[in-house]
Amino acid sequence: MQSALPLPSLATLRCFDAAARHQSFTAAAEELGLTQGAVSRHVKELEEQIGAALFRREGRGVRLTDAGRSLAGRLYLDLERLRHTIGNAVAAGSSREILSIAVLPTFGARWLIPRLKHFRAERSDLELVVHSRSEPFDLEESRIDLAIHFGTDDWPGMQLTPLCQEELVAVAAPDLVRRFKLHEPARLFDVPLLHLTSRPMLWEAFRQTLKGTTGSGRTGSYFDQFSLIIAAASAGLGAAILPIYLIEEELAAGALIELTSVPDAYGRSYYIATPAGLNKPLMMQFTNWLRRQVGQSRLSRIAADTPGNRISNPGT
Repeated sequence: MQSALPLPSLATLRCFDAAARHQSFTAAAEELGLTQGAVSRHVKELEEQIGAALFRREGRGVRLTDAGRSLAGRLYLDLERLRHTIGNAVAAGSSREILSIAVLPTFGARWLIPRLKHFRAERSDLELVVHSRSEPFDLEESRIDLAIHFGTDDWPGMQLTPLCQEELVAVAAPDLVRRFKLHEPARLFDVPLLHLTSRPMLWEAFRQTLKGTTGSGRTGSYFDQFSLIIAAASAGLGAAILPIYLIEEELAAGALIELTSVPDAYGRSYYIATPAGLNKPLMMQFTNWLRRQVGQSRLSRIAADTPGNRISNPGT
């Protein structure tokens, strides 16, 4: 009988996984609380055991080889499954159910997480595992029960339940609104514009729906994360077009003023994704709770809306 191939230690695998994700031994060491030398030694041990170079040294940095890239993709999923297995074991040991959720990072941090305590109040016997995901993936392979997806109704192998449409609004800090006397949509193009790099044409597309506007909707400052552009708008650096679900706290506190709605030319929405044909009671309960939360969120905004803060948009 052939002896089983000895497995690398979990510490070695975690070091390689972190180094592969960051393409940096230094960043991996910071994540894991180790020294850069310790990460380097673990990776070297793994390379010796596998018999192939996993990284190529380039100056002060490193880059994955083909062998390293192949291993990294599979190992990441294996470690995720291991974490899920351990989580299930912990939950089973405490006689609690476990719900594993994947969510868009900013939507999760700004909309979902603040509301989860209410779901936990309904299900005190429940443990939650929340993952950050931005793109479609294989839920069953990752052992994740449910994901919140943004985009179109297109995720092969998944059952997509509509959650809500994206509602875009133009916003600015109160001081900017007063200083530029923003009483009509066209005046928005007199102030500095803030753009999200993944949506660079939002302002220009909005400008083209209006009459009597001059200039360009492409000038201004660009940010690669929602959290950065929200902070910039709140600080008065300019006006921004943002999904209303991501700025509820700023609107409620008066840090941002909603000036006008902005049509979304792409018709994108949020969906709840679950594996097709799989309808666990807990998943259905959470789906129904999410949809109720969206409805309550919309009603709260309507009740708090101050017409005097808005400017009319004749183009919508």
